[in-house]
Order: sequence, then C-alpha cells, then structure tokens
Amino acid sequence: MPVPSDLSVTRDTTSRRRYRFGPWLALASLLSMLTVALALAHWFWQPATLRIAVGPGGSDDQTLVLAIAKAFDTKSGAVRLVPVESDGTLQSLNLLGAGKADLAVARGDLAMPPDANSVAILRRNFVVLWAPTGRKGAPRSKVTDIASLSGRRIGIVGLGDANPNLLRVVLGESGVNPQKVTITQFGIDHIAEMTQDTTLDAFMMVGALDDKVIAETIATTTRLRGDPKFLPVDVSEAIAERHPLYESEEILAGAFAATPQRPDDKIETIAVNHLIVAPSSLSEDAVAAFTRELFAVRPSLVKDLPGASHIQKPDTDKDAALPAHPGAAAYIDGNERSFMDKYSDYIWGVVLLLSGLGSVAAWLRHYLRREERSQNALHRDRLLTAITSVREATSLDDLASMQSAADDILRETLACHEDGAIEDGDLAAFGLVLAQFHQAIVDRRAVMAQTAEVDVSAKPNGAALQPVVISTAAR
Repeated sequence: MPVPSDLSVTRDTTSRRRYRFGPWLALASLLSMLTVALALAHWFWQPATLRIAVGPGGSDDQTLVLAIAKAFDTKSGAVRLVPVESDGTLQSLNLLGAGKADLAVARGDLAMPPDANSVAILRRNFVVLWAPTGRKGAPRSKVTDIASLSGRRIGIVGLGDANPNLLRVVLGESGVNPQKVTITQFGIDHIAEMTQDTTLDAFMMVGALDDKVIAETIATTTRLRGDPKFLPVDVSEAIAERHPLYESEEILAGAFAATPQRPDDKIETIAVNHLIVAPSSLSEDAVAAFTRELFAVRPSLVKDLPGASHIQKPDTDKDAALPAHPGAAAYIDGNERSFMDKYSDYIWGVVLLLSGLGSVAAWLRHYLRREERSQNALHRDRLLTAITSVREATSLDDLASMQSAADDILRETLACHEDGAIEDGDLAAFGLVLAQFHQAIVDRRAVMAQTAEVDVSAKPNGAALQPVVISTAAR
C-alpha cells in the first residue's frame, strides 16, 4: 500500500493555514485590549475643560479670571479654564443659563438661573454711602443719616439694576420711601462727572474695601465738596434677616484713607458676595477639581493681584441662600470620594469588558482552527486503520514507510497542540492511538523476523515477500 507522494504538501498547507491565523489573532486581541486601555486612560486623566463667563473686558473680574486660567495652565493640573468674555455680570449669567458657559462670575443678589450654585467667593462687596458736608464758607449739608435722604438726589456708580435695587432695600428697611429719592446712575468711566455734579446730595458705591476706585472717588468728592459724612446702615441685621443674600458687616476705621482717617470710626453696613457660580448639573468631580486648583493657586496669585486674597470658600450649609455646589462642598468639607469610590464601577466594567473580549477571542480562535481539529481527528482515524495494515504487512520497507508517515503526523499534531488548535484531551487520545500503532509495528517486526528465520532454513531461495504499507490519503 504506497505512501501518498503529496503527504508533505498537505502538511505544509496545513502549517501555513495554522500560522496564518495564529499571530494575527493574537495581534488583534492585543490591539483591542490596548485600544480600550488607552481610551480609558485618556478619559480618566485628561484635564476637565471649563468655560467661565466673565466681563466686561478690562474689568478687575476679567483680570483675575485670566490670571487664574494662566495659573491653571502653568500648573498643568486637572482643570483647564477657558474665559468667555461678556458685557457684564447679567450677560455672564445669561450665557450660563443658555449652556454656553460652565461657570460665571456674578454678584450674589442678581437673578440667577434656577439651578445655579455657588463655587467660590471672589470678594465681598460693601455698600458705601456718604454725603459731602460742604466746603468751608458754603452751607452745610442737611444729609446726616439715611433717614434724611428722603427728597434728595443720590449718585450711584454702576449701571444696571443691581445697585439701585440694593439702595431701595436699604431705604425701605430704614423707613424711607424709595419713591421719594431720585437716583442717577454713572458708569465707571463717568465718575468724574458724578463728583462734579453739585445737584447730588449723596453718593453710593458697592465694592471691596480695598478698591482704589472707591477711595479715589471719596477723595475727589472731599476735595470738591468738603469732608464726607459716612451714612451707617443701622438696620443691617434686619436686612440680612429678611434678605438672606445680604450680610450685616462693618467698615473699619481708616478703610479708605489713613491720613486723615476715613472713616474716623467703624460704621455699620451691608455686604453682598461676588461669586463664581455653576449649574448644579455640572459634574461634581469637575467642580471639586476646579475648587481644589483655585485654592491651590491663590497664594501665588496674591503676589501680582492683591485682590486674589479676597477669594473665600462658600457657605456649605444646606439652608444657605445660594447653596454651594455639591462638588465644591465635597472639597471644602473634606468629603471628596476616593479614586476607588469614583471609578470602581468603571474598573469592574473594564474587567468584564476585557473578559468578554478574551472570551470572544478564544471563541474566534477555536472557530478558525476547526479544520485543524478535524484534520487531527482524521490523523487519529488513519493511525487506527493503519494498525490493521501493520499487522498484514509483508515487508520491512513497508513498516518503515508507515513509521515515517506516523512520525510526520506526530510532528504536525504536536505543532497544533503548541499553537492551541487542539486541547490536552485530544492530544492524550492521539497519544493512546499512536502507542498502539507503535506496539503493532514492534509486534509485526517480531513476527516477520521469526517467519524470515523459518523461510531461510526451509527455503533458502524462497520468493520475496509482498509489500504492505499505511494508506495516508491526502487530507
């Protein structure tokens, strides 16, 4: 039974098929897991980009926010801040409400979007009311307190409704009918006109106590119209009680000038916070990271911008007039979630995803190698069939040919096992058949040796044996 001449060709074709799929499948699995890992790493560790609406251009607020954004970039921390210029605080809040900004700088007593929360206090704005007492030789002013403002004209620095509304609250709580007080507003760039308007009986400004504009305006009105008479808000505590957005505060002596001291004694007033606000829907992690970075860079900002020293943490009480954002409150109260608290669900999700990818890869590998498993089963069946042929063989050359063919099958089977195409159980079954085949070879050679001895002694010139070989049809 001749050994097929194309046995080596069949083996090479099978090897090429096996090695064609194996490396590429491993590479595809590796690239899949690497892609998932890189995507997750990029998502976890990329800086959060927050847009902050602030204005108007050139204002102290914008200058401070630009400095904060630059400090964030220099620090290369977890937050990147992108300023969005607006015409003022009202437009900043409109941008926030429209979703065109993630944060906004605005005064706390303005109409906020319904879901706005405080993130940080940039500064505390104090109400400063004063009346000129008149130059020497001129009639003395009759305005000595807030009650005497009825029927008078007041000049207010700042456009918009915020400061007039605040003055009306002060007048109303002090027993003065706001309708009997005439209000004239002036922009920051028209303060000189206000100080020169002799029809004005008093002035009002709202800002930080170290604001140079307030000190310079008081100094100018003093020079033009006499020493200032500061008007205390005696009902500040009542105002704070009835209007939670305002707070009762004191202006310390000498806050606006040391020589001569202005004011010459502390005066009672009210204050309103100037805030960074964010919608409650903004990510808690992003807000917590922003708050953490803000207070981390504040000391370095103070060196160039003294106003940065006013940055404070917001009130985290749940009953606050403008509640703190949950992310900011978590940082301030020390309740930030740990890495595992934040990402444990994602980590387990990744583990499950990678496990699923591994299972899919294993199934695909198993599917693509189904032909190799089928070939291995055929090899095992051929060896079983060859055992019968071995027992009928009449030539040592036939036995050698069948042994050589079996060796080739063994090499290919071992290669398939190393490549993962067949399992240990299949290899064990093949080994059992191969052992039986080899035992049959040994037994047949022993029988043929005994027969040859008998034939030589009986028939020295006996006829040659007829050859019998393994049938290994092309796979």
